[in-house]
Amino acid sequence: MINLQIGGLVPFTTVDYPGALAAVVFCQGCPWRCRYCQNGHLVPRCLGTQLRWQDVRELLDQRRGLLDAVVFSGGEPTLQRDLPAAVAECRERGFRVGLHTAGCYPERLDELLPYIDWVGLDIKAHPEDYGVLTGIAGSGEKAFESLEYLVGSGVDHEVRVTVHDDLLPPPRLRELLERIDSYGPAAVSVQRCRSESMLDPSLGHNASKWAGDLDRLSLDEWFGRQPEPGSKS
Repeated sequence: MINLQIGGLVPFTTVDYPGALAAVVFCQGCPWRCRYCQNGHLVPRCLGTQLRWQDVRELLDQRRGLLDAVVFSGGEPTLQRDLPAAVAECRERGFRVGLHTAGCYPERLDELLPYIDWVGLDIKAHPEDYGVLTGIAGSGEKAFESLEYLVGSGVDHEVRVTVHDDLLPPPRLRELLERIDSYGPAAVSVQRCRSESMLDPSLGHNASKWAGDLDRLSLDEWFGRQPEPGSKS
């Protein structure tokens, strides 16, 4: 029996897995408390809804031939000990599997990567600055270790950087993007922090003042360079 704590379920989305129609399973619980997090209800480890894995299984059985993929998001899905079993069931049903993660548990991510088709990894800051954002010492080292595992795995992925003026001003953002680029990721995007429903309400006043026109930029767009042939960044 798969015991996955589920905080929400989206039966159909076109934006959470590039180029695929997907269902999204929001896993309950996260070890970090990122100050600009907008899914605060998914942070506690206690069960947030009455949803069970059986409900997801039934949905997937009904949507065979209609959906391409299942995405595990959160919260932090790699917190869940039964995530590998849930991933295996999705693959047995013929679905591709996507994962949204902050890289909190690099060893677990490394073990899971052979069974994942696409990963969206959030890199939030320089390693030395992570504690200010997550409230957890050493969290930055975990995230960058996950980045190293991900890039080395060959699994399709995107590294996502969220901008907040108070936490990542322009000079530090540029340095961070250069740092990420040195790992050789397949794709990187920079996106604006939204000010609604943050865990830390004091950040809402200045979410993206300098980046008012920023939506989602690739690494090449940010640096104003031409992408190499075949590059996804």
